[in-house]
Amino acid sequence: MEPAAGLDSPDTDLPRIDCVVIGVNAAATLHRCLRSILDSDYPPELLQPIYVDGGSSDTSVEIAREIDGVQVVELTPEYPTPGLGRNGGWRAGAAPLVQFLDSDTVLDPGWLRKAVTVLEDDVAAVKGNREEMHPDRTVYNWIGSLEWNDAPGESESFGGDVLIRRQALEETGGYDEELVGGEDPELSRRIRLKGWRILQLDELMTMHDLAMTTVSQYWRRAYRSGYAFSAVVDRFADSGTSFWKQEYRRILVRGVGFVGFTLLGLCFLCVGFYWWFAVVLGIGCLLFGCLLLFFPRLFRVKNFERDNKLDNRQAKIYAWHCSLVVVPDIFGVIRFYAGKLMGRPLRNKRNLLATNRT
Repeated sequence: MEPAAGLDSPDTDLPRIDCVVIGVNAAATLHRCLRSILDSDYPPELLQPIYVDGGSSDTSVEIAREIDGVQVVELTPEYPTPGLGRNGGWRAGAAPLVQFLDSDTVLDPGWLRKAVTVLEDDVAAVKGNREEMHPDRTVYNWIGSLEWNDAPGESESFGGDVLIRRQALEETGGYDEELVGGEDPELSRRIRLKGWRILQLDELMTMHDLAMTTVSQYWRRAYRSGYAFSAVVDRFADSGTSFWKQEYRRILVRGVGFVGFTLLGLCFLCVGFYWWFAVVLGIGCLLFGCLLLFFPRLFRVKNFERDNKLDNRQAKIYAWHCSLVVVPDIFGVIRFYAGKLMGRPLRNKRNLLATNRT
């Protein structure tokens, strides 16, 4: 594979980078995100911050325009998606490298210098660690802080924060513009199928403010995750890849098993004949459904202690999450296949989107 063209600037050994930030109604966090790019220790003349607005009704665009040096791209799609925003950003730029950021993140000052040093000829993308700003504020933030990062080394996929070669984006066509979730792993898979590698560094890349405070936010996030798992697995069904299939099967076995056996158990309990036999079968089905759902809490606590370096109490909390998250996950799976059957994919509505809070 040939190296990406134009990586070297005539004035320095460092390459030029477009820093693409996407957001919809992102006024609460956008300024600090854009400032973190400009305050990076990377040479400012080699950086181009680009803010792509997905149709905000707040002051996001005005905030971006008030910051010198920021290029603003305004999109007004009926149904905004992360893929639309990211594609609009990298296509508006010209640098050989693109650093993607979500507007609720803050770029670490030293990240870009560290990331460009590992861009070997066959490396398309480099990611570092995303850390939560306030992991102790809510249990949801804490759970998010446990799940952002991979082990250092070669990785199968990246998330919303990543440094990517423009060449890889051009070869693959960029992000899927329909997906409301899972667009980053989906692009990762296509990049790897082209023969590129993705690297995870054990270096801080961004600080993130999940700011999740309610059960409804948690449910919506998990629901979209289930939808994303289904959508990405479906897109690569004929490619022979095993990407995300293990995680997807786990959702199906535990989620469908729990819902199915629970409904079956309730049906048995409502039966009016052979009452004692129906009760036994009903209770048995309910118990087996619960066993499938709560498998992590019942049998995986010690593994979480070891693998995630948690104490026993933390491991139990995380096990509860791994158990219960399957419920909204499976509803997300059902929504994907129902939408595919009816030709109605899950869509974002601009007026319901907002990045973070004050």
